[in-house]
Amino acid sequence: FASTADNSLAEEPRKRMKELTKNDVTVRNLRPTDLEAVIALDAKYIGRRRDEYFRVKLQQTLLETGIKVSLAAEVDGSLVGFVLASVYYGEFGQTEQAAVLDTIGVHPSFGGRHVGAALMDQLRTNLFGLGVISLRTQVDWDDTRLVGFFQHEGSRPAPRLCLELGIDSPHRSPERE
Repeated sequence: FASTADNSLAEEPRKRMKELTKNDVTVRNLRPTDLEAVIALDAKYIGRRRDEYFRVKLQQTLLETGIKVSLAAEVDGSLVGFVLASVYYGEFGQTEQAAVLDTIGVHPSFGGRHVGAALMDQLRTNLFGLGVISLRTQVDWDDTRLVGFFQHEGSRPAPRLCLELGIDSPHRSPERE
């Protein structure tokens, strides 16, 4: 976003904004020129800019992979949402093609207004056309809003256990031996 467009979207009261349908949202491929708008939109939720994270992610998803599935959503020419995703062939011991959704973001003024649903519809269509059979993502357990969004989109808990190992030292602690 340019700072003026960003501020006008953030300050406009939701009740005065026109109702949107998925048809009012233009979904297109994410472009390298979207970097600043993606960072600014994400910062609205996170509370800080993650420039390096998105610089690396956009480079990976847009320049280093052969299949580009990351998307941007626009309303009236302004970027109001995005999804960063990648396609993998046989990761984590799986043999089928799968996609991983790394990050999804919707401008706060457009939350609950079909932007996320439009992004997910187009992502599903693109992945289906590529023969991808599943889309995986991770969500913080306490982020009930995002869990609810993915549940509404048809996601269910995966039959896998995600493990995390705290690395507080290069050696296994004595109580673990």
